[in-house]
Amino acid sequence: MTDIPPASGQQRRAFWLKHLHQWHWISSAICLIGMLLFAITGFTLNHAGQIEARPTVVTRNDTAPREVLAAVRRAAPAAASSGNQKGTVPPALADWLSRSLAIEAGGREAEWSADEIYVALPRPGGDAWVSVALDSGEVQYETTSRGWISYFNDLHKGRNTGRAWSLFLDTFAIACLIFSVTGLFLLKLHAVGRAATWPLVGAGLVVPLLLAILFIH
Repeated sequence: MTDIPPASGQQRRAFWLKHLHQWHWISSAICLIGMLLFAITGFTLNHAGQIEARPTVVTRNDTAPREVLAAVRRAAPAAASSGNQKGTVPPALADWLSRSLAIEAGGREAEWSADEIYVALPRPGGDAWVSVALDSGEVQYETTSRGWISYFNDLHKGRNTGRAWSLFLDTFAIACLIFSVTGLFLLKLHAVGRAATWPLVGAGLVVPLLLAILFIH
């Protein structure tokens, strides 16, 4: 029985090149659009003071039906009994707000007081809130939009974006990590004929480190 000769150095190199290139292009395809978005919003966040935002405020008023108000009143003691006067928005009120004012308040936390229920509705690129008077049923709704740049900046920060976007950010971060690590190994494999490889990699580490040490206090 003949022994199979061990793989040569060239064969091992070809094996790693093939697989590293495969993981490199797959991860780059996954995070390409995300990297463009984060690069652009990184610039806009860095120059937020020079980019003027003009908030747009819209206010709407309505009156909750008696049956909805009665359901809210019944829920109020249960919410207030916890001591912190907080609880979820009653389903009857959430359904009515969705139908009448296109407000998605279901499952959100509400703040209760003796005379009203208040619901904060933060969102990327703006804020909103709605309050319902427990005696008259008067509903006040206000939404503030700070524009598309603010919207994408908040996506960058993951501010008030919900679970789905949070999951995307985690996936994007893993794809960027794979892209960077496979790129580093590809640099190692190709560095023999490229003398500037490691000085450039070192500069990418040293320059931001020096900036942080010398100029950030």
